[in-house]
Amino acid sequence: VVKEKNRMGECPIWEERENALVYVDINSQKVCRWSPVTNEVQSVSVDARVGSVALRQCGGYVIALGTRFAFLDWDTQAVTTILELEQDKPNNRFNDGKVDPKGRFFAGTMAEETAPGVRARRQGALYTLFPDHSVIKQLDQLDISNGLDWSLDHRTFFHIDSLSYAVHAFSYDVHTGKIACPKLLYHLEKEEQMPDGMCIDAEGKLWVACIDGGRVIRIDPETGKRIQTVRLPTPRITSCCFGGKDYSEMYVTSAYDGLDEATLAKEPHAGEIFKITGLGVKGIPQNLYAA
Repeated sequence: VVKEKNRMGECPIWEERENALVYVDINSQKVCRWSPVTNEVQSVSVDARVGSVALRQCGGYVIALGTRFAFLDWDTQAVTTILELEQDKPNNRFNDGKVDPKGRFFAGTMAEETAPGVRARRQGALYTLFPDHSVIKQLDQLDISNGLDWSLDHRTFFHIDSLSYAVHAFSYDVHTGKIACPKLLYHLEKEEQMPDGMCIDAEGKLWVACIDGGRVIRIDPETGKRIQTVRLPTPRITSCCFGGKDYSEMYVTSAYDGLDEATLAKEPHAGEIFKITGLGVKGIPQNLYAA
């Protein structure tokens, strides 16, 4: 549905109030908004790689870029820094993020590659930004903090550390925002490659984007089993979310960075955004950052 190619399209979210899909292109340092009505993509350029974007209750967005949290005012394109983190790790940047059921913004970090396929291990962490702008560190020694979401009863937090090739479930205290007691939920099969972004549907099942696997998979957290696979027409599938007027459509982002020229020539859809219909299941609205 979006032909404008992204180097590293990520973190799609459906914004009801704009009837639009909001997402980031991490490596182009842009926050983007696509209208299915006009088919137009608008974007705001920022001064660092932007790993994630989320909606604010009062309008505009909260973003995680470089190693800082910030607010983005779409109309003025102003970026206001809330907090700097990990200043002792100049090679780190924020990656995926999402707002929890109480309006707190969870986002995690990772080390950038220093050469193709080479990165310092266990440099990442997962943070929670509270509405009062205070921050706590939830997890440490992560490789690539990635896809995240919460169970429908708000008792479980799901998280992906991509290089573990797995989805983990944590107990989650909705009152304090704290997570604890990680358990392995699902380990990806060889052909599924590496897990990236993730979202939950209205039946409480998880959808995981498989980067280099060219698919999204549906996992049942009750059984830890994969129950559905949807293949997409390009390999580097990065994230997914539900949207549209009744949340019955799934939007899927992809990337072309990481593909060599020979592969790119055979992958005309790399970096585009796709819409999957007919899944027979709906998603749930995004949570809004409560400040």
